[in-house]
Amino acid sequence: VLSHNLCTVLNVPHDPVALEEHFRDDDEGPVSNQGYMPYLNKFILEKVQGNFDKVEFNRMCWTLCAKKNLSKSPLLISDEDAFKVWVIFNFLSEDKYPLIIVPEEIEYLLKKITEAMGAGWQQEQFDHYKIALDTSREGLSAWELIDLIGSGQFSKGMDRQTVSMAINEVFNELILDVLKQGYMLKKGHKRKNWMERWFVLKPNIISYYVSEDLKDKKGDIILDGNCCVEALPDKDGKKCLFLIKCLDKTFEISASDKKKKQEWIQAIQSTVSLLRAGSPPPHKEARQKRKELRQKLLAEQEELERQMKELQAANENKQKELETVRKQLEAAAARAAEEEKKRLQTQVELQDRFSLELEREKMVRQKMEEQVAQKSSELEQYLQRVRELEEMYKQLQEALEDEKQARQDEETVRKLQARLLEEETAKRAELEKWHLQQQQTIQMTEAEKQELENQRMIKEQALQVAMQQLKQLELERKEALEQYEEVKKKLETAANNTKSWKDKVAHHEGLIRLIEPGSKNPHLITNWGPAAFTEAELEERQRSWKGKKATSE
Repeated sequence: VLSHNLCTVLNVPHDPVALEEHFRDDDEGPVSNQGYMPYLNKFILEKVQGNFDKVEFNRMCWTLCAKKNLSKSPLLISDEDAFKVWVIFNFLSEDKYPLIIVPEEIEYLLKKITEAMGAGWQQEQFDHYKIALDTSREGLSAWELIDLIGSGQFSKGMDRQTVSMAINEVFNELILDVLKQGYMLKKGHKRKNWMERWFVLKPNIISYYVSEDLKDKKGDIILDGNCCVEALPDKDGKKCLFLIKCLDKTFEISASDKKKKQEWIQAIQSTVSLLRAGSPPPHKEARQKRKELRQKLLAEQEELERQMKELQAANENKQKELETVRKQLEAAAARAAEEEKKRLQTQVELQDRFSLELEREKMVRQKMEEQVAQKSSELEQYLQRVRELEEMYKQLQEALEDEKQARQDEETVRKLQARLLEEETAKRAELEKWHLQQQQTIQMTEAEKQELENQRMIKEQALQVAMQQLKQLELERKEALEQYEEVKKKLETAANNTKSWKDKVAHHEGLIRLIEPGSKNPHLITNWGPAAFTEAELEERQRSWKGKKATSE
């Protein structure tokens, strides 16, 4: 029955066989949306040509859904007015399911109805109502819109007839595309008499009827871009005349007054201009502009929300990064504090250790000085020769303040010592050689010994000065050997506090030979007692002399 009625209203031929074939294997039944919607799209809606009565189609749809959804509470509008509000809702609603009408379109519709009633628009009242709407909803459904208009909230002080007329006027404009309507006089083409007619102006036609009930239609004036309208002067007792020129006919019309005449001329001229430009009717164009504006605002709002989300995400990332950096800084600060604590502790320990070592060194040095002072009386004769070394030691302490000068002095003393050492070594070697020759000569013959002795004495005269120094040193060394061993160790400990004390002393080793602990290696024995050098040291010095001699040659 539904399919047959839809086909009848939409002027589409009904095919019962196709209906039966479509639902033959449908287990859910033909009443399911999944089963019926494909059939509706394929066999009915795709065949619609557009030559059907839209009001009758809307009335059929209204019949299907009104009884179930229309509020049972009493309304200030009739069922016919509710039907017209429902059709207007379908025109102004958004193009998505479920259908709703947004607050901007509600305001537009209520303004139109209020203007049609001749009342003033209460913007503040609508703003309060808009604020009171549930923020989680985007708009109203058709039945909520009918309840809103039927409640009389925005039509207080108006009777039911005025509200009904206003709804009918808005319905004619928005749904039936009626741009203007009213009674005027029209001059006949054949009898040339003037008859009162009800004129209805639409986007491409002007229809005229016997009365406003639109039951007896008398004719149409087809409008196109070539039509024009002109004002005419009064004649034959008729006033407020204007002329509508079309391609095949010309129509003379008389309005009731000058205001109506001007309104009709402007309305017809605007309609013709729209036809020339190919533009839709004003209310449809305005609706499209409002929709585009809402879409633009929605897109801007979505873009703004997207940017806000991006900024929020970036801010959260920055906060996380800052939190991570803060934690890292705190950890680094904790580590630095711990390291600083350990460093200070280590520094304190080192200072304590150095203080102990310094105290120990002071005590050792004090004891050593006491021992040296105690032994100084016993070594008075030897220390007479050592005063030069003490003087040099004092000079070395002063030289520590000026390192460069000390190094130069060190180099000078080192060269002097090396030269004296070489001379002493050469003398010793020569004396040893002569001594060996003397021993060999003594063994051979006594006469030869005497001759060799004479020769040795002659040779020793050349080295008398050196021999006297060596004999004196040997005698002193033998006398102070046991006493000097302990003193020598303490002097070496004191000498280690300078950089090159031992080297400086070595410069004068040829003149004054310090008494040191003897080597563990066997000593050479000369005629005057133990030699100052071991055999290994003598061989090392001989190699050094030969190398220097070869270099000089």
